[in-house]
Amino acid sequence: MPWFSYSSPFPAAAILILSLFAAADAVDNNASCNHEMQLIKVKNWIDGKEGEMVNGMTARFGSPVPEDAAQSVRTPLVSSVPADCCSPSTSKVSGSVAVCVRGTCDYTTKATIAQSGGATGLLMINDQLFEMNCPSDTTEKIDISIPVVEVTETLAENLKNSLKSGNKVEVLLYAPVRPVIDFSVGALWLMSVGTVICASLWADFTATDQADAHYDDFSPKGSSTAEKVADDSENEIVNIDAKGAVIFVITASTFLVLLFFFMSSWFIWVLIVLFCIGGIEGMHNCIVTLTLKKHPNYGQKTVNLPIFGVVSIFSLAVLLLCTAFAVVWAVTRRESFSWFGQDFLGICLMITVLQLARLPNIKVATVLLCCAFVYDIFWVFISPLIFQKSVMITVAKGDKAGGEAIPMLLRFPRPSDPWGGYDMIGFGDILFPGLLVSFTRRYDKKNNKGVFDGYFLWLVIGYGIGLIFTYLGLYMMNGHGQPALLYLVPCTLGTAVILGCIRGELKDIWNYDADSSSSKEPSEV
Repeated sequence: MPWFSYSSPFPAAAILILSLFAAADAVDNNASCNHEMQLIKVKNWIDGKEGEMVNGMTARFGSPVPEDAAQSVRTPLVSSVPADCCSPSTSKVSGSVAVCVRGTCDYTTKATIAQSGGATGLLMINDQLFEMNCPSDTTEKIDISIPVVEVTETLAENLKNSLKSGNKVEVLLYAPVRPVIDFSVGALWLMSVGTVICASLWADFTATDQADAHYDDFSPKGSSTAEKVADDSENEIVNIDAKGAVIFVITASTFLVLLFFFMSSWFIWVLIVLFCIGGIEGMHNCIVTLTLKKHPNYGQKTVNLPIFGVVSIFSLAVLLLCTAFAVVWAVTRRESFSWFGQDFLGICLMITVLQLARLPNIKVATVLLCCAFVYDIFWVFISPLIFQKSVMITVAKGDKAGGEAIPMLLRFPRPSDPWGGYDMIGFGDILFPGLLVSFTRRYDKKNNKGVFDGYFLWLVIGYGIGLIFTYLGLYMMNGHGQPALLYLVPCTLGTAVILGCIRGELKDIWNYDADSSSSKEPSEV
């Protein structure tokens, strides 16, 4: 599913420039209400014992929070009375960080009252995070010189309970800065480009008739001869036509909207099960073909099973191993190490899909990638104007399913980021360009093209550059999710078309049909 992250970074730059003009206009109206919001960490101690770290966010007004914990001060935390801070507190808040909850007054009023009572900071505890701005109708300059921080009630539950119980609670506020570049981006880039290269070259360095025959031995037709299996395997290849490309994108959009409106934990579980089934098949395919390429005798021992008939013992053992791997991943998917299992299953699945689905020529590739290009941009950037939220980002993050994210993406942890998290890229951002790159590899091979006078190498380079533009757009837009196909489509499809024009081969690759002379054509969708 395209989400995360095509030849020009202009859209991101334009939005950034417009944002700067908007910010400049706001500063002219009221400079004290337009500070940069900071992600902050709240270290805390309950009766001298350090508690679990709490994360939060600052308001657009008030003083900034130090970036380094060593520059901050450990301060007592005190509940305000009344709890909403809409009137002067009857409890002593001087020299302390005052705790408030949502009430009838605005945030600037709460902060002003807390500051006048001598508080050194204000900690807002809300049921969810709200952007704390100055009132839109104010004409007076807001003079608030204490930090105003907001945390969610769920994260701060222990602090609230400790204050109610009369425990001594102290806090220290600081705002560590994220690194500009995290090496996890490089790792994700390598995984994405590597998957496309591996899938495109898979038939060159793995597949043999013998290996394919033993792999397909696990299917009900496993007792067939190697020649019949080869024919059946060829029939399983699906050539995507222009009509099928349009229908696919429309179907994907419909499914995305259904996910947005009806997403729940059970729906995510359906996707997890489907992902596991596809991952098992992909992992089984990759392991068996790689192994039988080197050791073809491994597939000679067979066993007769009900329903499946005669199957390879080796293939059966690998299937059980792959199933166990997928089950372990599903059970531990919330653990910090689960990204590895998800990525491994996902990469194997995408390699297999790119062996079974093919683009016949550049004409169909243009239809598919242009539709996907519009699809990605619309559901990331334009959908918030209709649905109030970015449909693609909401679905990818699982915001409506208790944070249970969909598994159809590669992710890599950000260990050098003090806020943790993952860099992610959707399967569609690999599969859609991967179909085109795989086509160019088959075209080069069929027409005896060299490395430099062919198309494959240049499209791989274009894909890699497109991903770099994606990450640049991500940083320019301050981490806002990017439609990766915005950058990848021009860098891959554009490269193929430009090279075809320069070489005078555009007409050939536009209407190319590798099977025109074959008596048997793969099925089409």
